[in-house]
Amino acid sequence: MQLSVQGKQINVGDALRTHVDEKLNDINAKYFNRAIDATVIFSREGEGFFKTHISIRVGRNILIQGDAVEADIYMAFDLAAAKVAKQLRRYKNRLRNHHHRIEQTPETEIIKARDYTLAMQAFENAGEDAAEPEAEDNPLIVAEMSSDIETLSVSEAVMRMDLANQSALLFRNASHNGLNLVYRRNDGNVGWVDPTIADIGSKVAAE
Repeated sequence: MQLSVQGKQINVGDALRTHVDEKLNDINAKYFNRAIDATVIFSREGEGFFKTHISIRVGRNILIQGDAVEADIYMAFDLAAAKVAKQLRRYKNRLRNHHHRIEQTPETEIIKARDYTLAMQAFENAGEDAAEPEAEDNPLIVAEMSSDIETLSVSEAVMRMDLANQSALLFRNASHNGLNLVYRRNDGNVGWVDPTIADIGSKVAAE
């Protein structure tokens, strides 16, 4: 597993790097042993706190992510690593089956898309200045990257969203090839939007 340890305005010493390397390799060997690469980013969060972000790639577009904030940088990492390990333990068997299927998925079943990050300030200020009436129609794009919309079952999409610690995931439903969306609800359940349903409603799927 290729490992990258980065610090944002933080000097990451050899002792911390060694701790990160040993912990993540132990987790990988215990739960999956197919991790391709991992990135760990340390940064400051507020006054006297440290944030750790861990991202592990275990297959094509399959990310496992965990975050934690603590006053001690080692504790922040250990807590984030524990979250990643919990996810791997939870989906260990399904990941192995999913890994085999998704690696065999032809490129024709993947929709290429662009992923944009919009500046929220443009929407907040829209309407305040009469000289800028088009702010909502022409939002400021602050980031852009390529994205793959894959063909998945609903349960696979929920797993992928959960592993990546995301709030929503757009995918092509393997049963009918239509675009679907799963998303995290405030009540802890998962919402599932399927436009192929006659009333274009949303259904709730338990995790």
